[in-house]
Amino acid sequence: MNPFDIVPALILLAVLVALLSNAIKILPEYERGVLFRLGRVRTVRGPGLILIIPGIDRLVRVSLRIVAMDVPSQDVITHDNVTVKVSAVIYFRVVDAVKAVVEVENFLYATSQLSQTTLRSVLGQVDLDELLANREKINKELQEILDRQTEPWGVKVTLVEVKNIDLPQEMQRAIARQAEAERERRAKIIHAEGELQASEKLAQAAHALAAEPASLQLRYLQTLTEIAAEKNSTTIFPVPIDLIKMFLDKRGDGGQ
Repeated sequence: MNPFDIVPALILLAVLVALLSNAIKILPEYERGVLFRLGRVRTVRGPGLILIIPGIDRLVRVSLRIVAMDVPSQDVITHDNVTVKVSAVIYFRVVDAVKAVVEVENFLYATSQLSQTTLRSVLGQVDLDELLANREKINKELQEILDRQTEPWGVKVTLVEVKNIDLPQEMQRAIARQAEAERERRAKIIHAEGELQASEKLAQAAHALAAEPASLQLRYLQTLTEIAAEKNSTTIFPVPIDLIKMFLDKRGDGGQ
């Protein structure tokens, strides 16, 4: 056999192998393929083995897995004119492969840009206190807005989380002073409430002792015992309660 006759056969075999490799596509479980035939969308294929016509068909792969995308730190001016830097993370996935390919050029880039502008727009309408205190509410509002705007692209936004809120140094000091003042206010209120409760209890005890003279005498002796138990140089001369009561009674009779 002439060696030169084998060369065309080898070339033809190589072309057939190349065409066959381009005609066979294997898609994993998490991917779908949008099939274009002569520029028109035919169907969505996958997962598994896919056969296409090379040169006529074109298969665009689309992942259906959830994508976690960082939203870069954005300079936001809140409703009360405080400048903060806010970053976030957005979770989304493709639910319609045809829309994700046909309706938008690059759904990943478009979703990223939309999330940045939406973050600045929404946070610019709230005060700083609300931003710090109601983060869950803001996350839900961001998720609903992004989900509504990405629906025509076949993208479903499942979750949005505000990650970091960087405050200016002067604002951090102001918040620290405010928190300290709030703690002092609560401490004073608690102390005043304790004084009020103690005075009420003392008043109740005074009424009880006044109603029972014997109880007053016992309390008097108990006080003397407590003072005598301590090691001090104080000398106490106890005066009987009855003697004091006699003078008090005489004074009361003279006043009448």
